[in-house]
Amino acid sequence: MAMRSLLFVPGDSDRKMEKASSVAADVLLLDLEDAVSQERLPLARDMIRDFLKARPSKAGLFVRINPLDTPFALDDLAAVMQGAPDGIFLPKARTGQDVVLLGSYLDALEAREGIARGNTKILVVAETAEILLNYASFVNTGPRLCGMTPGPEDLAAAVGASTNRDPAGNYLPIHEINRALCLATAASAGIAPIERLYTNFRDLDGLAAACAAGRREGFTGMIAIHPDQVAVINEAFTPTADEIAHARRVVAAFDSVGGSGVVGLDGQMLDMPHLKQARRVLDMAGAG
Repeated sequence: MAMRSLLFVPGDSDRKMEKASSVAADVLLLDLEDAVSQERLPLARDMIRDFLKARPSKAGLFVRINPLDTPFALDDLAAVMQGAPDGIFLPKARTGQDVVLLGSYLDALEAREGIARGNTKILVVAETAEILLNYASFVNTGPRLCGMTPGPEDLAAAVGASTNRDPAGNYLPIHEINRALCLATAASAGIAPIERLYTNFRDLDGLAAACAAGRREGFTGMIAIHPDQVAVINEAFTPTADEIAHARRVVAAFDSVGGSGVVGLDGQMLDMPHLKQARRVLDMAGAG
């Protein structure tokens, strides 16, 4: 499943879910956590379940449940798994054991609903103080884990900060550390590193710059909080025709030398990191 753009959608609004269905996001994140009040949770669960069953969108459909240590998470899962979502977006994760625990719940609910075991993936948002000390525990948590993204808004609250940015508008160091560790963990686990959201949804030029920076650093997609952000994100995380052509030439050059770790191309010496990057470009483009 492509995961360039992942669009948040409030789970208690049929209108917004219907509108999101017409947006070209790769994944819709149907929200039961921050966007839904406790009083409206039963209604939102029913709305999301019905939306999942109807499948009006070609996008992947993930549900952000409430944190596992709240009394709402199991009720969230019991309701939405009736609609066989593609994945669960897990907030407030602290250690890899949270992924394992969620996986055990999904095992039981998939069996109840007649869903193939392991079909429901897990995407983790890194937004707790504890996760900064436990990133390595996520690396070998099983095949359900498909991606990870840093969450600067909740992390600020978790550490008691009054803001997540300095006076110049730059993220404070703890958020850059969290972002870097998230990227490294995703690379180590072989899962998708998803760039943090860009909060000013009207600043599309700033969004494009943030996407470009994220892609240069190794992120393969980005969270969107408004439909207008989706097209910018998709374009930024889709390799251009020139990038694809160059990547194919790099792969072909290595193939032509029969397993050698070094090859010459256009007057430059390329080694295995260049080959890995070329294959990554082709994977992102679906052009392997």
